This record gives sequence, structure tokens and C-alpha cells, in this order.
Amino acid sequence: MADTVKVASVPISRRDSFNARDLRTRHLKPFDSGDIKVLLLENVSPKAVEIFKKAGYQVDYHSKALGKEALIEKIKDVHVVGIRSKTKLTEEVLSHASKLLTIGCFCIGTNQVDLGYAASRGICVFNSPFSNSRSVAELVIAEIILLSRQLGDRSREMHSGVWNKVSKNCYEIRGKTLGIVGYGHIGTQLGVLAESMGMHVIWYDILPVMPIGSSTAADSLEQVLASADFVSLHVPETPETRNMIGARELALMKDGSYLINASRGTVVDIDALAASLNSGHLAGAAVDVYPTEPLANGPGFESPLRNCPNTLLTPHIGGSTEEAQLMIGAEVGTAITKFVNSGASINAVNFAECDLRAIPSTDLTTVRIVNVHQNVPGVLRQINNILANYNVNKQISDSKGDVAYFMADVTVNDPKEISTIYEQ
Repeated sequence: MADTVKVASVPISRRDSFNARDLRTRHLKPFDSGDIKVLLLENVSPKAVEIFKKAGYQVDYHSKALGKEALIEKIKDVHVVGIRSKTKLTEEVLSHASKLLTIGCFCIGTNQVDLGYAASRGICVFNSPFSNSRSVAELVIAEIILLSRQLGDRSREMHSGVWNKVSKNCYEIRGKTLGIVGYGHIGTQLGVLAESMGMHVIWYDILPVMPIGSSTAADSLEQVLASADFVSLHVPETPETRNMIGARELALMKDGSYLINASRGTVVDIDALAASLNSGHLAGAAVDVYPTEPLANGPGFESPLRNCPNTLLTPHIGGSTEEAQLMIGAEVGTAITKFVNSGASINAVNFAECDLRAIPSTDLTTVRIVNVHQNVPGVLRQINNILANYNVNKQISDSKGDVAYFMADVTVNDPKEISTIYEQ
């Protein structure tokens, strides 16, 4: 793995114009490149575009995902890539990204990025795990009400010209039990909203979590499935959660209960769910995520769940609100600019989280060195031997897995010394 080094300096001819953009602190720049180039795909929030342009970056904005060949060609010359859930940044794609410093996933998940390979190339990945929590929780509340009143079926019938006024198997949600699997940021918000509407809340999580409100922790997933009228899934995609809800688990659920999945498409066995719905064991389901999803809007979506009774299908829109996208754009955009400008890796997914206080813009003798290296014995000794002849004002180092991250601020008396440090 090649070392990645950045210093808080710019070409001498550009020093004055660069500092004029921010009079408070010095910024890092890639030592051997010009202006930062940003590639944004999949209609990333305009807030992120605003942040990057304000930082002086060049922004190439696309409303859709790119095909693999087009993506490989585009990624060769950029320092920042911003994506959502459809773009796949595999080892093959990232191997062509010779200048790439950081990736922003403007969404919750990061499974669309080869995190290990990115780290090995010195590419820091950021995401926004919590910004759309409220949006997802509100969608689930809406789906609980829609399912309990069979409103999806009634609406479809009316659009087809059929008047079907019924009350059989239509219920209020007050007094019903909501089972939440995965009691994290979304699960806790969902629980609060559900209790405010008169529901009882039980939940299960593999981590010890403090209950909020009057909710009750279950001892097992099986207990939630057997007890709840509505089961809502909010777990990450891991080997342990793949097909976590299959035929066995669906059979454990109460007759006439409902399943909601707004987490990851691989969590539920779709064929088993369709069978349970068509048999009448489940009274309904709401699904927002799927094992495979189309890369672009338009016709062509296929699923065994199509035309199942009282089944709400939505196109992965749990976090797709204006408010959520604004917060995601601000959170990820800010994290990326801090990493590029000052080396801060706080809230990184695949890097150790490191930060140093900023260098004042008036301090022209201090440079910041940022180094990504393999987490093996002897590297810090080599780095500190290089810096031994300089005044090291402050430094920090941490590791995550096989990759370590190092930052140091040193005083130089001659700008030529920057090149000497970089070459060494």
C-alpha cells in the first residue's frame, strides 16, 4: 500500500489567494495536484454542492448513477466521490482512482463500497448514519396505519373503479403491540412515536440499550415475533442478518399480524414472505427495500410481492424527504471538507478517527503532515526519524484494522523543507 501524505501548504504562487478564502485557519491541499475535483452522483443533496463550491472545489454533478465503464473513466481524475445507494465502488472501480482521497456515502449504508480496499488505498469513507432517522420512523408509522385499515388495497380498487366499503379486519392501532427489531436511532424514534399513538412497544437488540418511554426489551427475536401485532425491522446488513426473517420466523408470528421492512433487502426471505401473505397467515406487509433494486427509475421492477394482498411496496424511499436529504448533505459534505482541508477523520467509517486543532491562517511556518500507512511495527519510528530535526508542535496516531492514520504539525523555516519531508 502506498503511503498518502498531505501537508498544510499550497504552491507558493497560490498562497495568498488561497488564504484569502478563509482567514481563520490554514487548509490542507494534495501536495502534487491542483484544485480539488468532486464527482457527485445519484442526485446528491444540493446542500452538499453548496458546501463543496463554497470550499472552492470543482464539482461535477450527475442526477443518476453511472455505468461501470463511465464511472471508471470519471473516477480517474477526481479527489472526492459522493454517492448514494446505487453506485457500487468495488475494488475494480477503485483501482482506477489514483487521486481519490475520500468517498461520501450520502445515505446510511456503506455496503456499496469496498471499505477495506478503500482504506488500503488511503481513501477515507464517510456516511450519515442518523440524519434520516425521523423520516424512516414516520414512514413506518404511516405504514402501520395504512396496513391496519387495508388502505393500499382500497385505494387500488378505487383507482380501478371498484367501490368496496368494508370494515372487516380493519383495526385501530391504539392498544396494539409494535415489535421493533433493532433498537437504534430509528427504532427508538419509532418507539416514541408509536407510544404517543397508544401502542405498546417491545423491542429486541443484540446490544444492551436503555429503554425509552414505556417500551420493554424482549429476551429474544422469537419473543418479539410471537408477541407483536406489527413487527418492524431496523437492522444493518451483515452475514448474521441475511435472511434473518425466513419461513421459520414468519411462522412464529401471530396469525393476522403484519411485517414491515425498512432496513435492508437481504434481511427478509422475499419468497417466504410472499407465501405467508398469500396463505393469509400474515394480514399484510410493507416493504421498502429489496435484495436487488433497479439502478434507475422507470418500469421493470419485479418481485414475488407484487399483487400480494394488503402489501405496500415502496421504492426505497424511507429516508427520501427534503429534510433528511438536507441534513445528510450537510453532515457528509462538512465531514469531507474537514478531511480534505484539515485531515480530520472524525466519524469516518473505515479510518481511525483522528483530529488536531486547526493551524491559524497567520501561522505560515507550520505545516501539517497526514500519513496513511499499514498498521505494522516500525512505521511510526520511520516517520518520527524523518521529523526528528523539526519542531513537532503536536501529533496523533491511531489505527483501525490493518490501516493506521497519522497527523503531525511541524515547524519549517524554509518552504523547500516541505518538499524534503514529502519526498522522505
